[in-house]
Amino acid sequence: MRKTLIIIGAFLATLFVSAQQQPWTLQQCVDTALNNNRNIKQKELSRKVNEIAYQQARYDLLPNFSGSASQSWSFGRSQISDGTYQNLNVSNTSFGLSSGITLFDGLRMKYNIDARMAELKISEAGLEKIRQDIILSVSTAFLEVLLNKELLQISVDQLKLTESRIEQQKSLVNHGRLAEGEIYELLAQQSKEELSRTQAENALKLSLLDLAQILELPDYEQLDIVVPADLMSNELELLNAEAVYKSALMSRPEVKSAEYQLQSSEKNVQIAKSAYFPTLSFGANIGGGYYNSVSTPLSTSIGFNLSVPIFNKMGTRSQVQTAQLNAESSRLNVDNTKLELRKTVQQAYFNAVAANAKWNSAKKSEVASSEAYRFANQKYEGGRATVYELYQAKNNLSQAQSQVIQSKYEYVFRLKILELMK
Repeated sequence: MRKTLIIIGAFLATLFVSAQQQPWTLQQCVDTALNNNRNIKQKELSRKVNEIAYQQARYDLLPNFSGSASQSWSFGRSQISDGTYQNLNVSNTSFGLSSGITLFDGLRMKYNIDARMAELKISEAGLEKIRQDIILSVSTAFLEVLLNKELLQISVDQLKLTESRIEQQKSLVNHGRLAEGEIYELLAQQSKEELSRTQAENALKLSLLDLAQILELPDYEQLDIVVPADLMSNELELLNAEAVYKSALMSRPEVKSAEYQLQSSEKNVQIAKSAYFPTLSFGANIGGGYYNSVSTPLSTSIGFNLSVPIFNKMGTRSQVQTAQLNAESSRLNVDNTKLELRKTVQQAYFNAVAANAKWNSAKKSEVASSEAYRFANQKYEGGRATVYELYQAKNNLSQAQSQVIQSKYEYVFRLKILELMK
């Protein structure tokens, strides 16, 4: 039985490790980052606080209702109705219920509800802005890992070609068909390519570490990613800058946040102005009690209360002016936000166009470098080129391949930025 449990435990542990080592998709990385990010959690708490404030502003429309009760005792000599004094022990009990509701306050409560709703929308827009920033950060780190994986593969492939040629040259040396000194340049090239491979491995590890830190994972060594099948599916979806800008105006959270802030500021102006108006309220009370265990008649009352502002040392005027200035500042902030968005969209669009052109140029350079290497290899095989010339062409091809990969991922990154702005 013990042996069986050990086998089952080992099997489950293997399954767990295997599951941990499964490559991550971009969507899994994004979902994990959104779930783990503490800034999102803090923003969500702020949103809930604003939601409570909005609900309370609505509850303020309801009437209040309260109850009261008191009990008192008095001891000692007291004067009675005939003018004499007696020792008296008096017990007095009273209780009551009261309710009141504001009938009119210059629409202050209505404007307060609208202002709190705008503030709730601001917090929701801020939360969405953080989410989009995290998605961009994860996408950038994810693409960096993909780039370094491909660069590492190029280094590995180049090293394998050199190692294969060294084996061929060693065979020729052993059969006396080639001088031993011919192999030294190949060994030097091998050392350089081993260094390049090591550097590429380190770059990949650092990019995986960066991705793991964004995801807030404790260990990056088990992290690996898969290349999205639709990595270049949006290659032909490059919209013009104006189309992206118009779409962004309707969806970008920073624009919505600025507009909601303006709404809140305008409502605060109305709240301040409401202090110019009188306040009308209605109240009702019922109460009774006991005096020395003898009940007193219940008393009821209803009434209206009107409070008219006359002069409060210019306090209301100052509050209105301050609120109007804040509203004007919010209005300018909306314009500035839209202007900055237009600049950002235009820059992102032209960066994408430039990245696409760079990628196309790099692909042409790769084709030319590949032909140059093929020709140099033929010359070397025919004894008309040196090892140095061969590997100079090989290094040029390697650099061209690296440029293709780097420019490709730069273009994907630029497209991702435009996609998030839409």
